[in-house]
Amino acid sequence: MSAFTSATVATDAPRAAPSALAALLLSALKRAATPLLLLAAWEIASRSGLLPERILAAPSQIAAALADLVVSGEMGRNVLVSLGRVATGLAVSLSLGTALALVAGLSRRGEAAVDSTMQMARTLPFLGLVPLFILWFGIGELTKIALIAFATTFPMYLTLYSGIRGIDAKLVEAARLFGLSYPQLIVHVILPGALPSFLIGLRYSLGVGWLSLVAVEQINASAGLGYLINNARDFMRTDVIVVCLLVYSLLGLATDLLVRLIEHYALAWRPTFIKD
Repeated sequence: MSAFTSATVATDAPRAAPSALAALLLSALKRAATPLLLLAAWEIASRSGLLPERILAAPSQIAAALADLVVSGEMGRNVLVSLGRVATGLAVSLSLGTALALVAGLSRRGEAAVDSTMQMARTLPFLGLVPLFILWFGIGELTKIALIAFATTFPMYLTLYSGIRGIDAKLVEAARLFGLSYPQLIVHVILPGALPSFLIGLRYSLGVGWLSLVAVEQINASAGLGYLINNARDFMRTDVIVVCLLVYSLLGLATDLLVRLIEHYALAWRPTFIKD
């Protein structure tokens, strides 16, 4: 390579990095342009009176309400309560859904005993069950946790059951040829093979858990994000209502990212065609 060519490459290399950074910034600005314009139009409509505060507060008011709730500690306390309800309900549903999926997925008799009942139960309307659960368990924490557990059991069951039944028969046959017993087959072949489906079910269950939490926290709640929404509704504080809805969505996003992180490390062995 000539001295001129080497100097040209050395000169072009520093230019490539800024140009790539500029392209990335330009792409980010293009993506953010529409949301920013919508926020500006929303703010202008609220300030001018076209959008009354009782209908929807301005973005600046929503940001101020969020800051007040965070500084006072009220947001943190209620978020912890809501997190505790979802975590407890999900722990119950994970145990129950996983156990039922194993029973139905590993045995024809288990499928006959469990699957039809689960398919019937999952079609029951969630909100229609609320009065019945209140009659059974009262209006305390048990009802809220039981409803969350009920709603989140079915995604876990369905995805894990499908994952178990979707195991490649050739893998099972190869494991048997290597002399694995039935318990060893379950531990070393079936469960690892069904792990991707289990993690997908966990992501679905988390999403359903946050959706069901919105409903159950309307039941005589004395703490939690639903409690804040109820109080805000009574005082027509649309800014607080929007803040709580945003927090719900952010919590859902955060828990989904956590499961995706677990998935990234737990399924590192799985080949993928997606390039970085």
